[in-house]
Amino acid sequence: MLIKRGSDIKSREITDRALYLDRRAFMAGAAALALAPGAARAAAPAGGPPLAATRNPTFTLPDTPTKFQDATTYNNFYEFGMNKDDPAQLAGSFKPRSWKVQVDGLAQKPKTFDLDDVLRMAPLEERVYRLRCVEGWSMVIPWIGFPLSTLLKRVEPTGAAKYVEFTTLLDPEQFPGQRKGFLSFGGLDWPYTEGLRLDEAMHPLTLLTVGMYGQVLPNQNGAPIRVVIPWKYGFKSAKSVVRIRLTSDEPKTAWNKAAPQEYGFYSNVNPKVDHPRWSQATERRIGEFRRRETLMFNGYGDQVASLYTNLDLKKFY
Repeated sequence: MLIKRGSDIKSREITDRALYLDRRAFMAGAAALALAPGAARAAAPAGGPPLAATRNPTFTLPDTPTKFQDATTYNNFYEFGMNKDDPAQLAGSFKPRSWKVQVDGLAQKPKTFDLDDVLRMAPLEERVYRLRCVEGWSMVIPWIGFPLSTLLKRVEPTGAAKYVEFTTLLDPEQFPGQRKGFLSFGGLDWPYTEGLRLDEAMHPLTLLTVGMYGQVLPNQNGAPIRVVIPWKYGFKSAKSVVRIRLTSDEPKTAWNKAAPQEYGFYSNVNPKVDHPRWSQATERRIGEFRRRETLMFNGYGDQVASLYTNLDLKKFY
C-alpha cells in the first residue's frame, strides 16, 4: 500500500476565508435564484453554485478554516486515483445529478430518495468540523448538511438494526480508479463501503453533507452526498453515497477488507494507537509548518466518549 506520511505534505499558507449566511434556494445542478429571509447576501466561493445554509453556533470551531484551494485539491478519493491531486484533476466530468439514495435494510419504511427529496428534508446547516486522516494530515472545513439521524428516522429503523452500511457509486466510466489496470489502489473491493454503529450514525455530530464553503459540494469532495463523522478518520466519511443500509451485523468496510491488520471497524481518532507503520500521536494541519498533538476523538471527546464506555479502544481500533 502506498500512503504518504504527514511529513511528505507540502506546507501551505492558511488564509482567512469569509463565510457568510447565504440563504439561497438550491436547485440541483443550477445556481440558486432567490434569497431566503433573514440571511446575509454574499458572493459565492469560486468553483460552484451557492448553497443555502445557516451557521450552527453549537458546531463551530475557533480554528481558521483550511484554504478552499487546499481543501478541494488535496483529497483522498480513490475512485479517481491514488494521488492526492487525482480527484481534482479527474472529477470534472463526473455527473452527480439525477441522483438517488436507497435507504433500506432493517427499516419499517424503506425508501429511495432523490436529491431534491434530500435537500428538502431539513434546513441546511453550516458546521465547521476538523477532518483528520490516518495518514497524519488534517483540515478544518465548513461543511453544509443536516444530521444523518434526520434521514434515518424517516425510514424508521427496526429494533434489530444495530449498524449502518454506506455504499458509494460503482461506475468505472465515471470513476477511473475503479477500472482494471488503472494506476490506482488496487486492493479495494468496489464499490466502496463504510459502516457505523447505529448510535454513531444517529449522533448529532454525524452529518449528511451536501456542501462546503457556502457552495454545492464539489465533485472531488464527494458530490452530491457524503457523510462526515468528525471524530473518526477521514476515510470513514463515505463519498458519493448511493445506498444506506440498516443491518444487524457489523458491515464489512472497504479498508478493513483490504488491510484488516491496519484498519479496524471503528476508525476513531486515537493518538494512543499507532498505525503499524507510523505514529498517530501528532498531525500536520494543512497550511501549517509544525506538527501538532493529535487530540483524542479529534477533540470531540466531550461529545462522543460516552459512546465507547467499557470498550477497549486499543483492541477495537
